[in-house]
Amino acid sequence: MKSLTQLLDKSVFRLVSIMAQLLLLSAVIASFHQVVSRFIFESPADWTEVWTRCAIIWVVLLGLVLACRQGAMLKVEMLENALNEKYKRWLATLVMVITSTFLGILTWVGAMAAYRFRFQTIAGLEFSIAWIYAAIPIGSFLALIAVIIHWSQGSAESNDEIAPL
Repeated sequence: MKSLTQLLDKSVFRLVSIMAQLLLLSAVIASFHQVVSRFIFESPADWTEVWTRCAIIWVVLLGLVLACRQGAMLKVEMLENALNEKYKRWLATLVMVITSTFLGILTWVGAMAAYRFRFQTIAGLEFSIAWIYAAIPIGSFLALIAVIIHWSQGSAESNDEIAPL
């Protein structure tokens, strides 16, 4: 399991991190272009606001994957601090089950939404809106994998061993 985790950290989760960073950079550049073209050249571009919105949606869902991989999910810290080690693991398992269930449902619903709207195009960009909706099942599925990996490594002790993304 440890070699699979290392492989995922070095490939999939690193790729997710790079993609999130590039999309965030593209959103910043598109927003800057929009401000310059609107207020300096008085000729706003049609595509920049739409692209920025689409890129931010992807950044949020890819960021969810990275947050789940680092274990930065919702925690019940007050309850966790009051419990001994045996019950802390039970609480971690309960949180993992609830989070995994939610992410599984989100993956399913997101996939259905992406499929349902596959023929609709985005005004200003002229490609299928399904590419935007695809962020939901892709991000939530990868986050589900990240949650399971984080849970399988234990709790706070394994946070120091996670490779930086």
